[in-house]
Amino acid sequence: MIEQLTGTVIKRKPPLLVLDVSGVGYSVQMPITAFNDVPAVNEKTTILTHLQVREDAHLLYGFTKETDRILFRELIKISGIGPRIALAVLSAMEGNTFVRYVAERATDKLTSVPGIGKKTAERVLLEMKGRLADIELGDGGSGGASPQAGVSDNISEAVSALKTLGYKHADAQSLVRKTQLGDDASVEDIIRAVLKGSVG
Repeated sequence: MIEQLTGTVIKRKPPLLVLDVSGVGYSVQMPITAFNDVPAVNEKTTILTHLQVREDAHLLYGFTKETDRILFRELIKISGIGPRIALAVLSAMEGNTFVRYVAERATDKLTSVPGIGKKTAERVLLEMKGRLADIELGDGGSGGASPQAGVSDNISEAVSALKTLGYKHADAQSLVRKTQLGDDASVEDIIRAVLKGSVG
């Protein structure tokens, strides 16, 4: 099992991060919220990981906080919740916000996440409530991720990232336009604005 990677950031294209670890490039899918703590390209960082082994691929999922990795691992244990939906949940809200929604049984907050209907949301809330007692949440700090070059491509990259999280192309484009952020907004800023509007 690959538990963590320490290396140099060579690509930040949410939800994808690529790390150069001793000359090997590792592709890691991460929650959008985690990019707050990921440094700029060419800087070094350590990412906590979860490895999913499938017949056709070995997939790495990355996290900057242990709490988020624990929540991810608990979510994918639930019937009907795979890594893609678990990643979408943790992209739409911080870990402590998710835990609060579980405590409040806020079904409507979860149904705003792509791929989660009412029945699935109710099952997630029911099953997660019993699993969260031993999870301590901390703020974890922020690494102050820097906006990347290629501002003109940020809107299309944000749309692409939202599609990865389960949004339809037309919906993703519409939601990105509605953020009304300036041309200098980073990909992460755009996606966070969309997701905040979806679950706020």
